[in-house]
Amino acid sequence: MAAKIYSYKQHTDATTTYRINLPDGAIELATLGDTTFISLPEGSSLPTEQPAEIATTIALVVPDASLREALKAASPHCQLIAQRMIDQIRAAYSLDDEMYFARIGVGAATGMYTPTQSELQEMTVFGEFVEGVRQWGRGERAKFGL
Repeated sequence: MAAKIYSYKQHTDATTTYRINLPDGAIELATLGDTTFISLPEGSSLPTEQPAEIATTIALVVPDASLREALKAASPHCQLIAQRMIDQIRAAYSLDDEMYFARIGVGAATGMYTPTQSELQEMTVFGEFVEGVRQWGRGERAKFGL
């Protein structure tokens, strides 16, 4: 059982803003327009007691690719994951290093440059490292159902 995403519409009257009651470990992913999206961790469920003002707006969501990308872009949790991915890469490789590999890769892809065996080995090590960081990021976002 994976993380589940729910949506709901907050309601505000003259004195109160009504929000969804969440179990421990649940997070608010983002609000897009007037709809707020939350993520429940694997194995948890929404409390049955919810404010009447929002109860009818609560829905389980299976995000399509477009909604998934919008949530990832708007979610501060996903933004933090993205920054941590950059930080992990920068701890091992500078931006100049990355640009060096990009120039070699573009040159090789367009047939304008033939990398040396040493350059190919360095690019392979770099690529495997970056793909490991990207896999870590995908795993972290998967914990939110993204």
